[in-house]
Amino acid sequence: MNGNTEQFDMRYDNAPRRSQKADKDWLDLIWSFFSSVKVGVWLIVLTLLGAAVGSVYPQEGAFLSPPGLNYYKETYGAAGEWYYRLGLSRTYTSWWFQLLIVMLGASIVIASIDRAVPLYKALKKQRANRTVDFLRRQKITYEAALPSRPAEDGTSWADLFERQLKKQRFRIMREGDCVLGEKNRWSRWGPYVNHVGLIIFLLIILIRSLPGLTLEEYVSVLEGEAEPVRGTNYYVKNERFTVEFYDKEELNGKFREEERAVPKLYETKTVLYECTDRCGTSDPVLEEAARGDIRVNDPLEYRGLSVYQFGYEYTPQIRSVKVHLRDKESGKSYGQFTLLTRNPELAYEAGPYKLRLHNYYPEFSLDERGEPTSVSAEKPDAPGYIFLITGPGLPPEGSTYLYFPREIDKERFRQDEINAAVGAGKQLVIAADGMEDVEIAAFTSILTVRSDRTVPYLLIGGAVSMLGLVMGFYWQHRRIWVRIDGNSLTLGAHTNKHWHAMRRETAVLLEAAGLDASAVRAKSEEEVKGS
Repeated sequence: MNGNTEQFDMRYDNAPRRSQKADKDWLDLIWSFFSSVKVGVWLIVLTLLGAAVGSVYPQEGAFLSPPGLNYYKETYGAAGEWYYRLGLSRTYTSWWFQLLIVMLGASIVIASIDRAVPLYKALKKQRANRTVDFLRRQKITYEAALPSRPAEDGTSWADLFERQLKKQRFRIMREGDCVLGEKNRWSRWGPYVNHVGLIIFLLIILIRSLPGLTLEEYVSVLEGEAEPVRGTNYYVKNERFTVEFYDKEELNGKFREEERAVPKLYETKTVLYECTDRCGTSDPVLEEAARGDIRVNDPLEYRGLSVYQFGYEYTPQIRSVKVHLRDKESGKSYGQFTLLTRNPELAYEAGPYKLRLHNYYPEFSLDERGEPTSVSAEKPDAPGYIFLITGPGLPPEGSTYLYFPREIDKERFRQDEINAAVGAGKQLVIAADGMEDVEIAAFTSILTVRSDRTVPYLLIGGAVSMLGLVMGFYWQHRRIWVRIDGNSLTLGAHTNKHWHAMRRETAVLLEAAGLDASAVRAKSEEEVKGS
């Protein structure tokens, strides 16, 4: 076996690459820039550094409402202030980070095309009949004089080598007395399969911000209430919220010294509804889709939608009040009905009297002209009701009555004085018996509703990338050329990696032909020492 220091470049079998053109125009220069492995490595390093910088402090998107400069300054000091001023709190949505991802993707695509095209051409035109010079320039070569015929009578040396290569699971190509044994050609495509997976991954990262692909909404839901999830046709109901705190004996350090209340567990009994009709109105048609108890890191899952427990607020609010319509003088009750503080009914009956809700104010107030108004259209912090009552003893057009469930609001807005001034309540009054008739929701559960339709595609990209890695790492493209010229044997072998295994297979082939393979092993040892 003889080696040659001027080995033949077998990566692409000398097929030309566009990036290696001598005379380049501006497009070729751009192509060469992005096809460079060094450029690709630098882009990877810069992207990783950018991602690392973005993880130093929480990104603005991680909060219920984006914090401003004061939050970063007060929480993290001067470093936090500059972190915000430099825009690093929005790293993953910034133009420069997105540009890095685009450039990295372009580098992977162009580098792959620049190498895959010549590789395809080289692999497509494999030939068994190679010159002696070509075989001598391989890293593994062998030359010997052969007897007139092989050990098996009537069989040519080329037939013998072909049969043995088949036993070693090589795919055979034959041209006269020239034989090519090849195996695992497909493994050469491993890096490019890996690149395809990475390209899929990067594309999904770029497009996942498009509307409809991802969802992350925070929903504050009062106990007993259902709230819509913006951007979907789902509603989330908080049937009951439970919070448990650590006992003082269970706490240590500053928590015990400060006697701070530390939550041990908070849980929301949740129902997820799907709106089927009149969505977005005050009276949607809802069908139950799923229900369950949500705890931190234990979400409710339904068809790719995940509802997480994010937090809670202690915000006691009146949910409903059971009130009587009574005779003001005798105290006689004509009937009882329930007033809701969210989406109350419009009509009620109490004995011979009918009540129609003329106006409802979730957070009653008076404007600059003294007219009733509502500060908030949703939060029933100070609910006020104006009824039109009709029935026996009242004017034909009915009598107006202003009612506040909370005693503090009755006094603040002078309920009795207003009703007396408008002539209401001459003989009727709306009142509750006491706090036992008032239903209060104490907690508002803050839930995070998440959905990411890109996850399956990210998994596909990861699986394709892993397949490429496995193809490239665990299999090697191996080729053995055998050329018989009369009684002269010339052998050349090549693999893209694991040369020791290639030498062993070459030695097995020679031993099976009855030839001395010690030179193969001897050269292998010498090359190992020399390296």
